[in-house]
Amino acid sequence: LKGRDLWVLVLGRYPTHHKIGIPEFKYVANMHGDETVGREILLHLIDFLVTSYRRDPVITQLLNNTRIHIMPTMNPDGFEATKVPDCYYTRGRYNKNGEDLNRNFPDAFEKNNASIQPETRAVMNWIKNETFVLSANLHGGALVASYTFDNGNAVTGSLKGYSRSPDDDVFIHLAKTYSFNHASMYKGIGCDNRQTFPEGITNGYSWYQLEGGMQDYNYVWGQCFEITLELSCCKYPPADQLEKFWRDNKAALIEYMKQVHLGVKGQVTDKNGNPIPNAIVEAKGRPHVCPYRTNEHGEYFLLLLPGTYVINATVPGFKSMLKTVEIPDNTGNFSAVKHDFSFSGVSIRSRAASCPKTPLYQELEQASAAVKPTPCVLGLLTVMLVMFK
Repeated sequence: LKGRDLWVLVLGRYPTHHKIGIPEFKYVANMHGDETVGREILLHLIDFLVTSYRRDPVITQLLNNTRIHIMPTMNPDGFEATKVPDCYYTRGRYNKNGEDLNRNFPDAFEKNNASIQPETRAVMNWIKNETFVLSANLHGGALVASYTFDNGNAVTGSLKGYSRSPDDDVFIHLAKTYSFNHASMYKGIGCDNRQTFPEGITNGYSWYQLEGGMQDYNYVWGQCFEITLELSCCKYPPADQLEKFWRDNKAALIEYMKQVHLGVKGQVTDKNGNPIPNAIVEAKGRPHVCPYRTNEHGEYFLLLLPGTYVINATVPGFKSMLKTVEIPDNTGNFSAVKHDFSFSGVSIRSRAASCPKTPLYQELEQASAAVKPTPCVLGLLTVMLVMFK
C-alpha cells in the first residue's frame, strides 16, 4: 500500500463529537478509484455547506441539527492509479492490492471469504465507532439510485428477483428522494438502450447480485440505512463536465441529507435516569436480522415513513415496553419525533451485545428449510424466523 490516508471532514454545530439527539450522516465516494464524479461533487458539497452556513436558513438548520461526515475518496490509491480519463473500466477500480472494495465487506447471505482490506477495515471501524443513521455511497457507470439488498436468498424473496429488506418502503422513499431531486435521474433513462430504471431507482439485487457490498453491511451490522448512487454514465469524464455534475446533483444531495430526520428517536434509561446501552429498540413488524440496539448514550434512531407504529424497547431479562407512536413527516423541522423509554425496575448497565459476522440470512434460510428445528440454531434466529413469518 502507498499508505495514503482516508480523509473525512465532519461538519455540524458540534463537529468534534457526538451530541445526544443529533443524528450522524455520511457520504462516501470513490471506493472504485476510477469512478471520480462523486469525489469531485463531495468537495463541491463541502464548500457549499461551509460557505452557506449562517447565510442560507435551510443549510444553517441542517448543520445545527445534523453531524455530517464526508469522505470524498475511499480508494485514493485506485484514484491515483487512474491516469487517463476513461468512461469504462480501468485498473484504478481496485485498491493497491487489486481488490474491489465493494465486494470486500462481510456478507449477510453467504460466506464470501474476502480478505478484508485496510480501507474496508477502516470503514468498518468508523461505522462501529459512530451512530450513523443514514448514508449514501457515490459511484459512476450508470444513472440510478440503488438500494438494499444487493444480495439475497429465499428469505428475502430473491426467488422472485427482488431482495426485500424489512424497511423496503423507507429505502424506496430514500432512493426516490434522490432521483426526483436530481436533474434527470428520475426520468429513468439508462446509459444505453438495454437498461432503463423506472423513476430512476432499483433494488440492488434486481439489477445484479452483489456479494460483500458496503450498503448491505451498513444496514445489517451498522444500523445505518445506505443507498448506492450511480451518478454518471461515464466513470471518469473530462474535467469541463464536472461543474454540470455538481449542478445536477446539488439539490438531491441536500434533500437526501434531510431524510436523516425521518421517523423516531429517543433514549432508553433506567430508574435513575442513566442511559441503558444495548437495549433493543425496533418497530413492530420490521425486525432486523441483527437487532437494532441503543448506543452508549442509550440512544436509538429509527428511520420510518409517516404513519402509526408500535415501538418495542427491550432490555434483556426485563419485560418489553411497547409504545404506539404517531410519526409525521418531520424532515422540514430537522428533528425526528422524540420518544424516550424509562425502565423503572432496571438499575443495571446492559452487557455489550455484538452481532456475529456470520451470514445471518443464510442461517435463517437453513432454519426455515429445516423440517425440525435444531437446538443449535441461535435463539436470535429462531425469534427472527417467527417474526419474519
